[in-house]
Amino acid sequence: MKLLSVFLFFTIALSSSAQHINVMLGNQRNPNEPSIAINPKNTNQMVAGANLDNYYYSDDAGNTWQNNRLFSPQLGVWGDPCIAVDTSGSFYFFHLSNPIGASWIDRIVCQRTDDFTVTWTDGTGIGLNGTKAQDKEWVAIDPKNNHIYVTWTQFDNYGSANPADSSIIRFSKSYDRGDTWTEPLRLNKIAGDCIDSDNTVEGAVPAIGPEGQIYVAWAGPEGILFDRSLDGGETWLDNDIFISDQPGGWDFDVPGIMRCNGLPVTACDLSSSPHKGTIYVNWTDQRNGANDTDVWLVKSTDGGNSWSERIRVNNDEPGKQQFFSWMTVDPVNGKIWIVYYDRRNYNDNQTDVFLALSEDGGNSFTNFKISESPFIPVESVFFGDYTNISAINDVVRPVWTRLHQNQLSIYTAIIDISSVVSDETRISAPIAPINSWPNPFNRSTAFSYKLHDLTKISITLHDVAGRIICIFVDNQYLEAGKYTHYVDAVNYKLKHGVYILKIETPDGLQTRKIVYSP
Repeated sequence: MKLLSVFLFFTIALSSSAQHINVMLGNQRNPNEPSIAINPKNTNQMVAGANLDNYYYSDDAGNTWQNNRLFSPQLGVWGDPCIAVDTSGSFYFFHLSNPIGASWIDRIVCQRTDDFTVTWTDGTGIGLNGTKAQDKEWVAIDPKNNHIYVTWTQFDNYGSANPADSSIIRFSKSYDRGDTWTEPLRLNKIAGDCIDSDNTVEGAVPAIGPEGQIYVAWAGPEGILFDRSLDGGETWLDNDIFISDQPGGWDFDVPGIMRCNGLPVTACDLSSSPHKGTIYVNWTDQRNGANDTDVWLVKSTDGGNSWSERIRVNNDEPGKQQFFSWMTVDPVNGKIWIVYYDRRNYNDNQTDVFLALSEDGGNSFTNFKISESPFIPVESVFFGDYTNISAINDVVRPVWTRLHQNQLSIYTAIIDISSVVSDETRISAPIAPINSWPNPFNRSTAFSYKLHDLTKISITLHDVAGRIICIFVDNQYLEAGKYTHYVDAVNYKLKHGVYILKIETPDGLQTRKIVYSP
């Protein structure tokens, strides 16, 4: 009983101080600008990337990570990482180029791994156009056919103030898993300048509609504009559609950040929810003042022809900074997730990371903090230009840069869905994700889960060879509620190494890796 009391005290303390457990992916080679993707076939598998050439991979749902460096022998690797995954479980790392014997960032590069990061292809180039710079790419993959669509900005001469130099949005696609690419098309009708600021066209993030539509928005001198294709990218609108103004532009200042932007992110609901087919565009701007950057969302239910009024995502009182937002829509249930940096709790440059969740098609949002502690960035260290987030069937993994005491690192959070979703949403998922603590452990560990309904369940602990070490619950019906079990290394005669918790219900299997390290 004494040991149980200690565990219960520890459980209460943990849940009050670390609702969403933070995990560092890595801090090598000054990482920033992270991107992440979850394998839809196996949500335990995740891959992330960060500037300039860092990649990370996890096979236990993001609880532990391995990291390495990406190489492209001929085309080079020069940042702006975008990680994507197709329905076969192949991951893609898109980035800028630094080719041997050619111009810096003269093309976009695609590399693929079919064996979960063990081997990456050498890379294929996209959009080579003389010495013009190809920058800030992003990717969408159609889940119906795995066609890959990429959009980016082309600069005639990056950084030039010459009025004769311009920037445009380009588009290319691949039918063969990134091995070959079509000749790029220009999407935007109004060109931008090449300064890489408010009057430059940037932020083109493509999204796929339920019937294979391609949607994309970007920012530039005319505000935030939208384009679409209904035939796989062969043809586009004759005239771009205006979505919103962006007072103060997309390039603005936030104290402690070397440079900040409010570039838009486009997403579409592919689920079977009532909001299927709704297009969402998220961005940040300073329309309410330089000391009050806010996160915004608009949506369209008619294919982008018309757009809603702006919805303010952050729900704090005016006068604080929220910046560098990124959005995803869960393709299984249609929930909207937006990650961003937030200073609502401070009067200085201390910075938290927040998530916003909408379960009603963007009409309202729940805001909650996911970082375990604040950090204080400084302008002398480049912080990167974006965050990222991925969600598959309530497995939600945001990824962000932390800059504290001049040290850069990349983090994710193990989002406890049961603490933030509504009762109505819980009905569709009988069991919330497993939480375990401490992990790794040196004597004892605990794990918990929450059932939303009466559920038939089996819970077992296995070694890496698949042998059953312990059966906690053997195909029994348990009532709705939160359950906690304990693993004592001495009682179970554990040896140093990795063990797998398995929780199985009629709706599927969850696994969690735990590490015993005495």
